[in-house]
Amino acid sequence: MRAVLTYHSIDDSGSPISVSPEAFTRHVRWLTSGHVTVEPLDALVRATDSRDGPPHRVALTFDDGFANFSASAWPRLRDAGLPATVFLVSGHVGGTNAWGGQRVPGIPVLPLMSWDEAGHCASEGASIGAHSRTHPHLPAITASDARAEMEGGRQDLCNRLGVPVSAFAYPYGDVSPAVAATAMSTFDIACTTEYRALSGDDLRHLVPRIDMYYFQASDALADWGTLAFRRRVARRRALRAVRQGLSALSFSSSRRAPKGL
Repeated sequence: MRAVLTYHSIDDSGSPISVSPEAFTRHVRWLTSGHVTVEPLDALVRATDSRDGPPHRVALTFDDGFANFSASAWPRLRDAGLPATVFLVSGHVGGTNAWGGQRVPGIPVLPLMSWDEAGHCASEGASIGAHSRTHPHLPAITASDARAEMEGGRQDLCNRLGVPVSAFAYPYGDVSPAVAATAMSTFDIACTTEYRALSGDDLRHLVPRIDMYYFQASDALADWGTLAFRRRVARRRALRAVRQGLSALSFSSSRRAPKGL
């Protein structure tokens, strides 16, 4: 079983973007236990034949570039010899995750890494990926603005950090055919939030990932790769699809509503 695993923030808030430090400690212990092999994102995605290499392989990704990545998550991974990719929102580096100055109910506003902190992580081996300039819903803006968000975010990171940036994560997991086409022309790999493991025919610009928020219980990873585990992932995927559909409908309705309503 091959899968790209997703984290956002490592904190105790209990929010949907948070994994507790205690759970993360258990995850690192599991990742180094020999049950799975941790590979760089590009190596895992390019290995289209799951029969090549170890049977259970994962890659680690962190969205948004929270300060707790550089302060606590990356040092743990670095010391354990585990590769990881962190996706940065170039226009918010050194700021917070209040995208566009807006707070989202239930989501804590947390500090993001500075350029110096991001550069230090990169110098120690963390891979840097792009996550747009301002974290918009890309399909909801014009094609030229979406391209500027994606290409400009990549260029910002290359210029400021002096590192190659070949991977992208769609903000909110939002992607349309036009947005995917821009990602295909700009990046080698682009990650969605589609909740499932990798399959042999996945497109490199529509890479699915498994959100580790759902695996914080002490025994949550004990049956990794089994039929029971795959069924649990499938059930969660179905629930998420329903919720995302309702969320998209609500977002679309709010954009059509007259101002003041």
